[in-house]
Amino acid sequence: MKLDWVDKIAQQWRREKPGLDLLPMEIVGRLTGAVTLIRRDRLEPFFARHGLQVGEFDVLASLRRAGVPYRLTPTDLYESLMMSSGGMTNRIDRLEKQGFVERKPNPNDRRGTLVGLTQSGLELVDSLIGRHIDNEKNILSRLDEAEQVEFNRLLTKLLQGLKR
Repeated sequence: MKLDWVDKIAQQWRREKPGLDLLPMEIVGRLTGAVTLIRRDRLEPFFARHGLQVGEFDVLASLRRAGVPYRLTPTDLYESLMMSSGGMTNRIDRLEKQGFVERKPNPNDRRGTLVGLTQSGLELVDSLIGRHIDNEKNILSRLDEAEQVEFNRLLTKLLQGLKR
């Protein structure tokens, strides 16, 4: 396997500071790099072709997988997507302007609202989810199925340790 940018950084550190344990830096660097490349080169272009940003699709998908009637509170949305309430408000505003979601009063909380998919939002997410998964399969195609299963297991273990 040829050297990548992380190998080059590690070589420089080994030269400058021999004895450092660089494995953690290499792993985190590769994870960060993979996320950046996946998002920039594969996810953003895919969703842009359909008039969406990645985060907007995340909102639509969250509402869709919530099941009928495809509604959640803004709090449920921003907590499930690990983002700020202000960021979620901006996403909801953009999706509402595009006609993919609508805000309605929450019947269980007079001061609250529910965000729900419109018919066009439901149709959009349903039309994209299979193609999105195919895109992700392509992203992971360098790993065989057993490697993908093991990678998923290891990432799950890492994330569980980070949530403490």
